[in-house]
Amino acid sequence: MSGSRDLTLRVALAQVDCVLGEVAENTRQTHEVLERARSEAADLVVLPELALTGYSLGRVNEDVSRSLDDPEITGLAESAGEIACVVGFAEAGRVHTYNSAAYLERGAVRHVHRKLYLPTYDIWEERKHFTAGDAMRAFDTDVAGRVAILTCFDAWQPALAVLAVQDGARVLIVPANSTGRRPAIEDEWRDVNRFYARMLECFVIFVNRVGVEGELSFWGGSHVYDPWGELVAEAPVDEPALVTADLDLAAVRRRRREMPLVKEARLALLSRELERLAAEGGDL
Repeated sequence: MSGSRDLTLRVALAQVDCVLGEVAENTRQTHEVLERARSEAADLVVLPELALTGYSLGRVNEDVSRSLDDPEITGLAESAGEIACVVGFAEAGRVHTYNSAAYLERGAVRHVHRKLYLPTYDIWEERKHFTAGDAMRAFDTDVAGRVAILTCFDAWQPALAVLAVQDGARVLIVPANSTGRRPAIEDEWRDVNRFYARMLECFVIFVNRVGVEGELSFWGGSHVYDPWGELVAEAPVDEPALVTADLDLAAVRRRRREMPLVKEARLALLSRELERLAAEGGDL
């Protein structure tokens, strides 16, 4: 997007609870969130992973997946109006079901990120319900320039964040359903997101949900880091919130000029070494 370096982005972190399996109710709540964000002059609203369905889909008997042209998705895109929105949902593909995050802008779905890494260990069983996506792409937006989405566990694979930034992203958006299953998880998430912000010299927007589903308790704590790794905004723990933050997108360029880490990627070298490792059996 031309002129994106000069934009100030007002982002709203929509730290919500949702009702498991109740797409209509969760969609209604999302419409309310959009109205609240509009009253606060937000440019972009980010909701958590699977905000329209809830997380524990193994407990839901009916099919709650939705295609991109279903009324719940198109209706949100239309009602968002001038506000852009990232919302998580179970996407009904032609054959497969994906854990997806849609980027809505100017009344349409402008991009869909299908979660690439599906945790299936301990109590997690995402591969039982979803197929992994097959692409990591940054994309252009009207309100924020070039951005990328990494859904929850995707952010624990550092190569994805590197790929996104090398594809031009100046903002990484991380919708999540993180629970208190690991005792240090809150600090771990802050460490991961601060590392990306500082080393990849970008903004990182992390939006986690709250609430309880069975034995899962989601802790919230949504936050934003700037390209120096400084905390810009943070939502409370364990309660719903809509927190806004103003991001000076020109800061990305300033940071990358003063310490040019990102331009030293040597992508051809990395490509050769990755191809060698994959050929040796590293691609499961």
